[in-house]
Amino acid sequence: MIRLDKYLSDASPYSRKEVRALVKRNAVTVNGAAAKSADMKINEEKDTVCVNGTQIQYRKFIYIMLNKPQGYLSATEDDRDPVVVDLLPEELKHFAPFPVGRLDKDTEGLLLLTNDGQFDHELMSPRKNLFKRYYAELDLPATEEDITSFAEGMEFKEFSAKPARLEIDPEDPRKVWVEISEGKYHQVKRMCERVGKNVLFLKRIAIGDLKLDETLECGNVRELTSEELAIFGW
Repeated sequence: MIRLDKYLSDASPYSRKEVRALVKRNAVTVNGAAAKSADMKINEEKDTVCVNGTQIQYRKFIYIMLNKPQGYLSATEDDRDPVVVDLLPEELKHFAPFPVGRLDKDTEGLLLLTNDGQFDHELMSPRKNLFKRYYAELDLPATEEDITSFAEGMEFKEFSAKPARLEIDPEDPRKVWVEISEGKYHQVKRMCERVGKNVLFLKRIAIGDLKLDETLECGNVRELTSEELAIFGW
């Protein structure tokens, strides 16, 4: 059981003060009847709560898929640049989500956001060995030797890159797919530079078995389905 004002302040953009005002105006109903008070107890699993006729579904955590555009930082705030949470509608901003991992400012594609710290911890844990798949366009054609170099891993000053998978488009060797199990700073770009190629365009298209929704336009978001959450055991 949970208080009505907490139920609505958790599940919607309304503050507890606003909830009290809505109750006084008979704008809140519980199971079809006007709420008697803002502190009445609600069964969050069984009771139906509506504000101005719209049902408010109680939930504590949210899990969001974003097709990140270029130019946005994977952060919740920044003094100079726009951040990915700026792309969220107000009804999702209310939950104060944050990015799970990061994508570079000029990288597009699949980015997850949540307010569930445990979900973030599980996906970011090195023991998960969770592969991320990228599509990249290069300035020069990739070669079979590059595939071998990626598969052997690479040593950099700051870190050792684990073995990675490089696939080459047979019709255009300047187009490649890269799978890495880490997310070091500019890792895909630096690995490509190590074999003499510059990345002109980079897009993340999958995290593990979760693929970027092809119908989700760049800059748009949607919540993950229960089937998609099940991919991560959630």
